[in-house]
This record gives sequence, structure tokens and C-alpha cells, in this order.
Amino acid sequence: MADPSTYRPRPGEIPVDPGVYRFRDKEGRVIYVGKAKSLRSRLSSYFQDIAALHPRTRRMVTTGASVEWTVVKTEVEALQLEYSWIKEFDPRFNVKYRDDKSYPYLAVTMGEEFPRAQVMRGAKRKGTRYFGPYGHAWAIRETLDLLLKVFPLRTCSAGVFRRAEQVGRPCLLGYIDKCSAPCVGRVTAEEHREIAEDFCDFMAGSTTRFVRRVEREMQAASQALEFERAAMLRDNLQAMTKALEKSAVVLGDATDADVFAVADDELEAAVQVFHVRGGRIRGQRGWVVERDSEDVASLSGLTERLLQQVYGGESGDGVPREVLVPVLPDDAAAVEEWLSGLRGSRVDVRVPRRGDKRALLETVRRNADQALARHKVSRAGDLTARSQALQELQEALELDDAPLRVECYDVSHVQGTNVVASMVVFEDGLPRKAEYRRFIVRGDGPPGEAPVVDDTAAMREVLTRRFRRHVAQSVAGGEEGQDGPQVTELTRSGEVAADPAPDVPAGIDPETGRARRFAYAPQLVVVDGGLPQVNAAQAVLDELGVDDVALVGLAKRLEEVWVPGQEFPVILPRTSEGLYLLQRVRDEAHRFAITFHRQRRSKAMTTSALDGIPGLGAARQKALLKTFGSVKRLRAASVEELQAVPGIGPALAETVHERLGAGAAEPAINLTTGEVIS
Repeated sequence: MADPSTYRPRPGEIPVDPGVYRFRDKEGRVIYVGKAKSLRSRLSSYFQDIAALHPRTRRMVTTGASVEWTVVKTEVEALQLEYSWIKEFDPRFNVKYRDDKSYPYLAVTMGEEFPRAQVMRGAKRKGTRYFGPYGHAWAIRETLDLLLKVFPLRTCSAGVFRRAEQVGRPCLLGYIDKCSAPCVGRVTAEEHREIAEDFCDFMAGSTTRFVRRVEREMQAASQALEFERAAMLRDNLQAMTKALEKSAVVLGDATDADVFAVADDELEAAVQVFHVRGGRIRGQRGWVVERDSEDVASLSGLTERLLQQVYGGESGDGVPREVLVPVLPDDAAAVEEWLSGLRGSRVDVRVPRRGDKRALLETVRRNADQALARHKVSRAGDLTARSQALQELQEALELDDAPLRVECYDVSHVQGTNVVASMVVFEDGLPRKAEYRRFIVRGDGPPGEAPVVDDTAAMREVLTRRFRRHVAQSVAGGEEGQDGPQVTELTRSGEVAADPAPDVPAGIDPETGRARRFAYAPQLVVVDGGLPQVNAAQAVLDELGVDDVALVGLAKRLEEVWVPGQEFPVILPRTSEGLYLLQRVRDEAHRFAITFHRQRRSKAMTTSALDGIPGLGAARQKALLKTFGSVKRLRAASVEELQAVPGIGPALAETVHERLGAGAAEPAINLTTGEVIS
């Protein structure tokens, strides 16, 4: 652990302006991002007597090795920059919100020519309108199935839509009037977009006008003795009524609001939010956060971080007029100004004191209490098990420290073809997927000799490439970190201008300030295999002079742990948490490698009628297909039309026309060599 006094900046160096600061560890990795109204006041609080610091803060400052800051003009700019840096660097000491489930949304792709309604998860896409989130995907599909009777918009995939266009027949939904079938021209693109817009308005809360319109049409059809149409409209009205019953009215004044509540203890906090639109609950979400971070020590700090998490990536239409919280955030005025800027109009962040909104807040709080109780039951032994696993590995492998960063490598191929390898990373016993890497094994061998690729040779090549880069960075960066703080200022354009530091940590790119690839060395390397793979890996580490990384191999058959230089393996009990962690790491590396191998193999086996034509490489194939759109149109093109494509000369145009001309036999392609079989 570092002594904070070794990198403490002089008080006179720290400005009193608002800004955002970053703590880095000895390898240059950002471990904490924070903001302050006065940088001098906030940073000075971290460098007081270490015994007086809270245990969370003490652990952070003793892990750090340097601190730097960026000066901004307002607290709102500090809030925005802090959020973007937390998303970019994912610091380990900042709060991490773990969603207690993956929430689906009902999405309408208004950016497409023919908008499509579907279930979507993950990051939101531009040009798509979202409704929800919902608790279950089946609830979305059930609601959508009801409303398609009234709003028959497209729900099929792009492939199904194109096939229907080609054959001139709609899918089943088109036949049963749950789709307006724009694929076969029953409605125009403009008419279909109107249907999609009406559907979005209905889902957004403008329900009354649609219900009244259907009632009027039903009565008119009944008076005109059009009883079949009246019956259809009656069914539509029942479908809308049933869909509306699924979302209860909780606020009678058609309020748009998000209601947050928190249930917490000393270690963790559960957060719940109800999304209310048009007075109805349209969705619910929940998170669980470990309270081991400086920025969530207080409930007001947790609330501020929560609002950053929820609205940081939202567009304006995702921010409601009211945000109801149990406690106001630390900088409530700055948060309100930030949210108002996102929405484009006034946003109120407040604590409800009485009435329906207070009652709804209590309902959300009860949901948070239940979520925290469920989380404690499901994860009671998780943190303990992870700590126990790392301790068991330290003892069994006789390591100086617990292996907080573990890297595992696996090789995948079929009889020496399409050889690939994977590297997966676990930190603190959890997967760090942003650090995963994939390798295409080239089979580097002695000059003049054909490469021979087996498991050990592939493992040797991959580890050489990985650790050679790390050794080169360590040599280039030197042993010392940066001498002092790096002061930056937010320019008018929003870019961060930084004074170049004379010495930059080895793992940091001095031009971008971001971590290099393979910047951080592991404490433990795991290879998938037995003693041969372990010996090959150890030979690489010895050759490169890497002596501070432990190495083991995990053999599949008996789950034996092989250590270099030992005649017999280490046998961990089957109930060992350490063995379970090694198995998880190994299985994840195997999954990652075999997925990449399948992608490479599928790509290698993909052939085209253009592949066997002499002189027609990938670039010229792409140019032809871009010009004509398909091989079918290429077959109908004349030699002169082919010559008009950039890169296609007269001789090549004649060859292409001869091979692809109407009536020409489809050439047989050798999938291994890519040559035409005559």
C-alpha cells in the first residue's frame, strides 16, 4: 500500500475552482473519479491524518499513487464530466449499480422506413422510441398482441420482411389482420408510419382519444347496419381496455414522473424506481449497490449518483417533468439544471411530503425493502466465497499475495485449421469483460519452414505476444510514475486540454491518457491444459524475464492444478472455492475461444460465385456488388457496364461476363483453397 503523503500535491497548486479529479494507482489505472465545488477543499480532505479517514476512503487513498484534476466553469459541467469519466474508466472505487435483472423495453424503430415494434434490451438506439421497462418480456408480448388488433404495425424481422417482399405474400400476421402488410403494398410507407405514430401516442398515455374514436366508429357502423365491422371495432375496444387495465392509474392528474426509493444498511443499498407516464405506472427498475465507495457514503450522495446513472445516457424524451426522491442530492440545484438541459424544459427534483405522490413513494420504498431482502438471501455468501477462493489459491499455490487479477488462456482449432486463442480476465473473482482479448494464431516459426501449429506452439505464440507488449511498455515507462499532479482545463469546445506530464505510468498512453492494451500484468496466469502447456508457458515467461507472475495449468480430466517445475499436480478438494474459481475462469476462456473459432470457420466456409474468378479480389468484388447490388444483376450486366466499375478493366470484364453470363454454369468452388474446380 502507498503512503498518501508521497503523492500529496502542495495546497497552493490546487485551485479553488469547481472541477473533477481522478485518483490513479501505481500502474496508472483510474481508481476513483469525483467532483467538487472547490477542488482545494475536497482534495485536502483526502490527505489528512490517515487514521481519521473513513475505512472506505483510507483504502482508496492508500491504493492510489497519483491524483490529477480538471478545472471547469460550473458545477453542471463538473457533473457532466464526472459522469462521462466514470463511464469511460469504470473506476473500482466508484459506486457500481448492479441491475437486479435485465429489463426489456417495448421499442418502435421509428428511424426505419417501415417502423417495427419489438422487445429490446441493452443500450438505447437513436431513432427508436422506448416504452417501459417492463418486468418480463412476456408482458410486453402479451400487451403487443392485444394492441396489434387496433394498431396493425409491423413486428417481423428484416429477413422475414424481405422474403415477403420477394415472394409477394405476407406472413401469418398479415393474413389474420394483425399486420397491415406493408411488405406486399397493402398500405404505403406513409400510412404505415401513421399507424406506428398512433401506437406510440397510445403507449405514451394519450389513450382517451383513441378509445373515444373507436366508440364513435362502432356506433356509426352499428347504425349503418354494418354489424361485422361493429363487432370488429368492439373487439378492438375490448383489447385497448384490457391493455389499459394492465397499468394501474396511480396519479389522477396525468403526471409524468419517476419515483425513486432506497432501502439500505451499512453495507448495501437497494434502489427501486417506478416510471409513471400519464398517471400510469409504465415500468419499474431496480439496482443493488455495495456501499463501499466514498461517493455513496451518505444517502444524498447515493441519490445524486443514482440520477447520474439513470439519466446520463438518456435523450430528452426520457427525462420526466418531475423526479421524486427520498432525499435531495448534494447539489440539488446543479442536478436540476443538468436534467432541465437534457429535457429542454424545467425539471423538478423534490421530496414529496403529502398526498398521492407521498403514498406512491412509500409503495416504491416497500418494493426496495423486499428487493434488498431478496438480494441478501441470494448473495449472502457471494463476497465471502470470492474472498475465500482467492485466499485458498494463495495458500495452495504458495503466493505472496492473493491473485486479485487472474488471466486465463485457451486455444481452439479443428485439426490445425483456423487456430485462435482467447484471453479472459477475472478481477477480485469477477469477470472483467472489457479486458478480454482474442488472438488469431499465425503459426510463427523458423524462417523457411512451414508453420506447425499445435496446442503448445499456439500457447507459446499467444503468451509471447501478450507479455512482450507488457515488457516493452514497462521498459518504456520506467519504474517511476508521474512526479506530480496533472492539471487540465475544460476548453470552450468541450475538449480536455492537458499539460504533458514528463513521466507517465507505463500502462498509460501519453497521447490519449487512456490505458494501453495489455497494460496491467496479472498476479496469476491459468492455461487450459496439463504439464506440456504449463511448461511451454513458463518457457515464454522465462525468455521474456517475467518473474513476478505465477503460472498454473488446469487439466480437464481430473481437474488437476499443474505448477511449473513440480512433478506432481496440486490437488484441490472438489468443494474448494479456489478450484471452483479456476473452473469458472477456464470455462469462460473455453467459451470465448470456441465462439471466436466458430466465427472464423463460418467466415472461411462462406463462398460466392465471384470467389473463383481470376483477378477478382476482395476489393473488386466489393466494388462490383456495391455498383450492381447482387450477383443476379451482375449476371445480366453487359461487358461495357462491368468496365464502368472502377478497377475493372476490359480483360477482367470479359472474364467476369463469361463466368457469370446468363446460362453460364455455376462454378464449383473448393472450400479449402478457394479455387474453381473445372
